[in-house]
Amino acid sequence: MRTLTAVGHRGDPYRVRENTLASIRSAFARGADAVEIDVRLTRDGVPVLLHDETLQRLWGHDVRLDAVTAAQLKELTQGGVPTLREALMAAGAGRVMLDLPGATAESVRTVVGQVRECGARDRTYYCAGPNGMLAVRAADPGAEIALTWTTLSPPRRVLIDAVGPRWLNYRFGLVGPELVAALHRDGLLVSAWTADTRRTMRALVEAGVDSVTTNRVEVLDAVRSRCGVPAASR
Repeated sequence: MRTLTAVGHRGDPYRVRENTLASIRSAFARGADAVEIDVRLTRDGVPVLLHDETLQRLWGHDVRLDAVTAAQLKELTQGGVPTLREALMAAGAGRVMLDLPGATAESVRTVVGQVRECGARDRTYYCAGPNGMLAVRAADPGAEIALTWTTLSPPRRVLIDAVGPRWLNYRFGLVGPELVAALHRDGLLVSAWTADTRRTMRALVEAGVDSVTTNRVEVLDAVRSRCGVPAASR
């Protein structure tokens, strides 16, 4: 039976500050099957949740994350930026999609290692462009991967074979029924980001996508219910 995975984009950012423990918990409470969070490393190599390179937009400090230690980050944000370990615990048994902006082979090994140490490997999957996902595949040959793709030109077969993704992860405006059907024929699942209007959500559901990432997870939960598509197992 077809299902649709509702993914909370950075948690539930329209209600709670993105990439925080409260935002993760809020997304699951409002119907998310998974949450997407961004992971970067501090200067001393601790994986934490932050989308941007700096603390300016969210925390008001014009300083690069990779210029501060985890202890300094905690002081600057009054503990507001959680570690990956804390985020995995906050998600409970829920699925977590880790986006890895600015990923390097070293940072990926650190993140994958921490996921393994936390016993969260079976409920964690990864998304980013080809370089980041090649690094994930090298670090964990069995990792679940959503390869982010930003053009209608399909990935080359050699890249698909090297990355071994379960999902192709597209910006929502690129996704239509023909693309979804073609990818399904190739044995790939299709995820789309970041859809926030009912009209766009409905179009994606009708196109046959398998997952939608949104800032309004409770609206997506209602749309898929009205469309008769059940939620993925949480």
